[in-house]
Amino acid sequence: MLYIRSLLFNIFGYATLIVGCVVNSIVGVFSPKATIYVWNYCLIPFFVWCLKYIAGIKIEIRGAQYIKQENVIYAGKHESAMETYVLTNFLKKAAFILKKELTYIPIFGWAQFFYGMIPVDRSAGSAAMKNMLRHAQDRVKQGRPIIIFPEGTRKQPGQDPDYKPGVALLYQHLNLPVIPVATNTGMFWKRNSFLRYPGTVVFEFLEPMPVGLDKKQFMRELEERIEEKCNELNIETMDKYPYTKKMMYKK
Repeated sequence: MLYIRSLLFNIFGYATLIVGCVVNSIVGVFSPKATIYVWNYCLIPFFVWCLKYIAGIKIEIRGAQYIKQENVIYAGKHESAMETYVLTNFLKKAAFILKKELTYIPIFGWAQFFYGMIPVDRSAGSAAMKNMLRHAQDRVKQGRPIIIFPEGTRKQPGQDPDYKPGVALLYQHLNLPVIPVATNTGMFWKRNSFLRYPGTVVFEFLEPMPVGLDKKQFMRELEERIEEKCNELNIETMDKYPYTKKMMYKK
């Protein structure tokens, strides 16, 4: 049953994303702003429906009282592809920081461009950071929150963290509060895996970090808060769904 449900979800879920990218590549030529509504009010809700009713994956939001729809930066744990799709179901206008290579993918990359994602060329050093900051400032002026994954890539649950300084650059120059986001998506959607394990995925929004912290204090506290909460979610998940223990990183 797991294989059948995973197969059906991958067919319907990814077909939805492909259709969404095609539609937004066309719509974006005429109205880039409209791509936000097409993606977040039509396609992603159906994707979430597929997660729940085909793959058996429910979404639970904790800390909803901390959610803001503008003038904020979200710094989240990145464990699977799921959060790159699902988060905009709750953060309707959010713009992601993503690696520039993704924008080179035909149709998918065009859709990201029109949507207003912020690409980063990680090989360009300080120039890439300046470019990221400039685009982030533009999105904030448009009333859009920013989502960044501080580690820059997906991490398996339990794997040692590796937080990069890009999030601190945004924090210091945008002068906005940062809301840490913990999750357990990697316990159900493993990187480079065909299978989608049923259960409850949690996105927990933590108390905002105020502006004005120095860089070292900010980075230390951000990592501690996200990692501590993710560890709690992982333990909770393994207690509730013992089969997810195999998803943990083996040191």
